[in-house]
Amino acid sequence: MNNHEIDYKLYGDDMQFVEVELDPDETVIAEAGGLMMMDEAIRMETVFGDGSENQDGLVGKLLGAGKRVISGESLFMTTFTNQGSGKKHVSFASPYPGKIVPMDLSELNGKIICQKDAFLAAAKGVSVGIEFRRKIGTGFFGGEGFIMQKLEGDGLAFLHAGGTIVKRELQPGEKLRVDTGCLVAMTGDVDYNVEFVGGVKTALFGGEGIFFATLTGPGTVWVQSLPFSRLASRVFAAMPEKGGNKGEGGIGGIFDAFNK
Repeated sequence: MNNHEIDYKLYGDDMQFVEVELDPDETVIAEAGGLMMMDEAIRMETVFGDGSENQDGLVGKLLGAGKRVISGESLFMTTFTNQGSGKKHVSFASPYPGKIVPMDLSELNGKIICQKDAFLAAAKGVSVGIEFRRKIGTGFFGGEGFIMQKLEGDGLAFLHAGGTIVKRELQPGEKLRVDTGCLVAMTGDVDYNVEFVGGVKTALFGGEGIFFATLTGPGTVWVQSLPFSRLASRVFAAMPEKGGNKGEGGIGGIFDAFNK
């Protein structure tokens, strides 16, 4: 096996964090900003590219970094290595309410495809790249669908998603239609496309957008009930307009209405 074999424990319910246990010289990789806490013997280092062990030489590192830039991520990732003599721990926290989903790539044919903001951390050796979809409809209208991250290897990876996570096992030829923002991840054997929602009224007044992700089995699909984009749009819509009364719509707004 090429990947470091790490142990882990999940804490919490709706605001989870994962504690990774590292043996001496074991390493875990993570996106910048995901660290919660770590033991003193853990050495943190910023690396160029995706941090996988299969990037040999400058060209490999440049290709890995270039893929991350295309997918909207940073040029760098962070590695956390246990340089002590016993088991040490490092923890990574969820960026918003939801669940952390551990995935053993060795049990998923060595590859999963996920939304680019779903990746949290992984054992060193897991390659974090991009997955291109050649279908024009997927590229222009799929949102997260055209450029998605792919995780390859045989180790553990941790994904984060919002709300409640549903795992669906699709049979050969079985189709599932999902809002493009609600798709978290899928195994590499799932066929993915984006379809237009028929009917002008549905498109204009349905409130769910005008495109669905159509997933065709066989394979495994993970779906989230509350994508961050949906949460952020609701929070933004509830914010008072610039220069408006912050109490508007609440008790303060009622008193102001009576005073006018």
